[in-house]
Amino acid sequence: MKILVIGAHEDDIEFRNAGMTIKFKQLGHDVRFLCLCNGNGGHHILSPEETARVRKGETQQVAKILGVQYDIWEDISDCEIEATLENRKRLTRYIREYNPDIICTHRINDYHADHRATAQLVQDASYLLIVPHFCPEVPAMREMPVIMQTVDSFKNPEFRADVIIDIDDEIETKLECVRCHRSQIYEWLPYTKFETVPESEEEKVEWMKGMNITADTTDEEVMAAKRGYSVRFAKVAARFRKELIEKYGEEKGSKVRYAEALMLSEYGKQLTAENKDKYFPF
Repeated sequence: MKILVIGAHEDDIEFRNAGMTIKFKQLGHDVRFLCLCNGNGGHHILSPEETARVRKGETQQVAKILGVQYDIWEDISDCEIEATLENRKRLTRYIREYNPDIICTHRINDYHADHRATAQLVQDASYLLIVPHFCPEVPAMREMPVIMQTVDSFKNPEFRADVIIDIDDEIETKLECVRCHRSQIYEWLPYTKFETVPESEEEKVEWMKGMNITADTTDEEVMAAKRGYSVRFAKVAARFRKELIEKYGEEKGSKVRYAEALMLSEYGKQLTAENKDKYFPF
């Protein structure tokens, strides 16, 4: 299969889908990342040009770790993604050329305008993928892809975990991908949240994790924790414990520490009891 993960910014994709990506790659499937802007707004000291250059370098480190192609629309500035007709056509052409079986992206109800615009573009392009007279220079797809939305915490409407994935075996690699985005996790994001980052590299890594999650850490402790990327990824498992147990059984599902979750979009091919394991065979 081919799996296309579309995010607004550098880091959106791997923070939500690195574990899933590793699993797909291990099974021999192809995964590609597409970022719809150059990320040049995400820093308080570097110039926009320097920021775009640094962030692109960070994505290519991630691409090497995960073994994926990581494309960026470098001509679109951070905070300026728009769901225009021009971008709809551009995205339609891109998706058709890759011809994915699965697309993952943001939900439309999101705090960031870039995330919302990215989700809107995927939704706007979805049916058009099979319309031959729209962008006829690229052949229309013969079958709609499954379109999935990545996990978030927004309530209107609330996220539903239609697919839940145990990523305990992939968590260290996922955290390695997080550490690639140094300009974000140690510089820009702490600046926006008035956080102080430790000086030494060892302390930075522990600070980035937020807490040391073990087999004895309870879901209540995870959900009460305020910050950190280990916490962020563990909260998905704690939040969707019921779904993990339904999928993996009581013995395994109750012990999963880290998870990724996806919600099925109404605008692509639908998952069924017969095809769900084909598309998400883990």
